[in-house]
Amino acid sequence: MLNINERLQKQISFVLELDKMKALYRQTYVLNENRKENDAEHSWHLAVMAFLLAEYSNEPVDVLKVMKMVLIHDVVEIDAGDTYCYDEEGNRSKAEREEKAAQRLFGLLPEDQKKESYDLWREFEENSTAESKFANLLDHIQPLLLNYTKNGISWKEHGIFSDQVRKRNLNSAQASDDIADLIEKIISDAEDQGFLKTR
Repeated sequence: MLNINERLQKQISFVLELDKMKALYRQTYVLNENRKENDAEHSWHLAVMAFLLAEYSNEPVDVLKVMKMVLIHDVVEIDAGDTYCYDEEGNRSKAEREEKAAQRLFGLLPEDQKKESYDLWREFEENSTAESKFANLLDHIQPLLLNYTKNGISWKEHGIFSDQVRKRNLNSAQASDDIADLIEKIISDAEDQGFLKTR
């Protein structure tokens, strides 16, 4: 490593580790290519949405905090892998895998930034503050928007039912009445157009 101070060395090590997010592919397709998005693209998209859509939060939120939260919420997938939200088997071990990953990955940082990053990640996972509720809402609506706009491509691939999507978005109104209403309109129209299966 270069001859630099220990703090900067740790920060650069973490920055370089983050590059692995560019090779972690999700189940959601990007709109203008025939490929799936990666974790880095997903996190960037959420960060932009955070400041664009913050006005729709039911409670005032610290936008910078929400942006930080969504930028680091999937860092753990570098070690734990991406678990598809409708994969019941994979979701059973998800919390344990991600906790172990969080300890290693945030442990690369200087102590103060390790604590801040880990605390933001935990807050996102616990989904109990205004910021974490809004961040989770963004994490849910972004793939929903992409899937819907791409004629339900990923839903069709995985045979997803509309009631599964409704269940996943059940608590959306806790974060935003307006966006929860949009989600229901999207799901209903996706049913009508055959993008989502119905029981």
